[in-house]
Amino acid sequence: MCIACSPLMNALQVRTSGLSRRFFMKGSAAAVLATGFTGGLTAFSCDDASAQTATGDTLYVGGPILTMNDSAPSAEAVLVRDGRIVAVGTRSELESHATADAKTIDLGGKTLLPGFFDPHGHVVMIGLQALSANLLPAPDGEGNDIAAIQRLLRGWIEKNSAAIKRYKIIVGFGYDDSQLQEQRHPTRDELDAVSSDVPVVIIHQSSHLGVVNSKALELAGIDASTANPPGGAFRRREGSQEPNGVCEEGAFFQLVGKLFAGFDEEAYLAMIKAGASFCASFGYTTVQEARAMGVTTKMLATASAAGLLDVDVLVYPDILDSAEDIKPARDYVNRMRIGGAKLTIDGSPQGKTAFLSEPYFVPPAGQGPDYVGYTAITKDQLNGAFDLAYGNNWQILTHANGDAAIDWLIEAVEVATKKHGAGDRRSVLIHGQTTRQDQLPRLKAANILPSFFPMHTFYWGDWHRDSVLGPVRADGISPCASARRLGMTFTSHHDAPVANPDSMRVLSSTVTRRTRSGDILGPDERVDVMTALKAMTIWAAHQHYEEASKGSIEAGKLADFVVLDRNPLEVDPETLSALKVVETIKQGKTVYRSS
Repeated sequence: MCIACSPLMNALQVRTSGLSRRFFMKGSAAAVLATGFTGGLTAFSCDDASAQTATGDTLYVGGPILTMNDSAPSAEAVLVRDGRIVAVGTRSELESHATADAKTIDLGGKTLLPGFFDPHGHVVMIGLQALSANLLPAPDGEGNDIAAIQRLLRGWIEKNSAAIKRYKIIVGFGYDDSQLQEQRHPTRDELDAVSSDVPVVIIHQSSHLGVVNSKALELAGIDASTANPPGGAFRRREGSQEPNGVCEEGAFFQLVGKLFAGFDEEAYLAMIKAGASFCASFGYTTVQEARAMGVTTKMLATASAAGLLDVDVLVYPDILDSAEDIKPARDYVNRMRIGGAKLTIDGSPQGKTAFLSEPYFVPPAGQGPDYVGYTAITKDQLNGAFDLAYGNNWQILTHANGDAAIDWLIEAVEVATKKHGAGDRRSVLIHGQTTRQDQLPRLKAANILPSFFPMHTFYWGDWHRDSVLGPVRADGISPCASARRLGMTFTSHHDAPVANPDSMRVLSSTVTRRTRSGDILGPDERVDVMTALKAMTIWAAHQHYEEASKGSIEAGKLADFVVLDRNPLEVDPETLSALKVVETIKQGKTVYRSS
């Protein structure tokens, strides 16, 4: 994913109207109602106590406490004061250190861990996903065939008449042709059956593609005479140059840039609030906007200043689009900071737009047997970006899914390092789905930290095996265990809104690599539960220079916690995805509690 999320947000062309007082209402539901969108978002609210500033002593006891601290991996109790961890140890020891009026929280056998740290996601687009028609296939939705997609869109239309009247668009998110019964994309004609008067846009689960109806094509001025833009394509009807409604990469971004032009500041801020709240419901206390373009950084700063963020948001502006916004800071202001720069080299393996060194197992429609995907940028742009980032000592996160794109990344880092010196930049490979075994030692030598995407083994593992990469290459995607055998640390991410920001699905996929069909994709790349948890906590904090304050339960660190209904170290690994987030705590304050 990745390449698509921020271009889509950039396409909103926000109309600034100033914050209305409704945005200071408590809870994400209020922000959703402010724009008239209902979507599939669950409304969360905290009780009065949790909404207050966390002051005084709080003692957590009565359940397993997994610290992620190798020197003391578990504890009986944690003492928190003013949003920070004061001490970790036995209950009797900590009770003697607590104030007389300390509040004791009995976990009731539930498990306390450090809050999850998102190594890569798109919080604004998560908000758009939360407010759109949910077209995801099972187990996250009901979009399992084209008739279901039509039904889900019609149901959303019934509930969102005010928003449709205001913004003049119908939006659905998350359809996946690889999971549809028809094994193809919907067409403009099938979306015309939903509405012929209002533009309909449905966004592929990868966010690299989408489908629109005839009205949307008409309003965007796209017809048989429209040429494909660089780095994208309008798919055509068979035997004709007439667009069939399916749009790839740059062509899709170009189209939605016109269709989303009516979205205003209130819509944007509602998405930000909804996205942050949705992530918190899965235990994330630090989230990302991992490719901010256009006005995105400004809108996040506006949301931050208005107090709309319940969790910390790390922002990485696109270095080719918004370099002027790259002003890295190590401290959060109103729960937001800019971490560095973002760069994107290629596309999506499941969408068959990632840049590979060997052809796709089954090429996409209209492509020959030598098709290897393509890049989103040139080598000159790549090298120029790294020269700028390393020259300014910026951290840079680089999306590279295909192994050919990863080769480009390694070479660019080697050139920039030779010119500017190594330093402690903690450059990150984002996704690295098709990382080859020979590339891992080169990544280690170049000090490139891999942030893998093992959730792909569940959502698209069968598709990678049977269509994208073939069985041999598919077994090697997201090579977590191989990285560990070389002494490397890695992080694992959800890349939402590609899927829900489901922390337990991330954990399960990293440990089991079980596909939808029940196959195990690359059994040699499985890791144990503790390793997978570290990739979501302490190693993720290290990736972002925050290991001194986050990622483990240790004295002096922030009281960022997640409470699970069971201990992930003690359940059958095959049931990890069924674990539930009971509560999310940010600096001692509850920001999510399950009903």
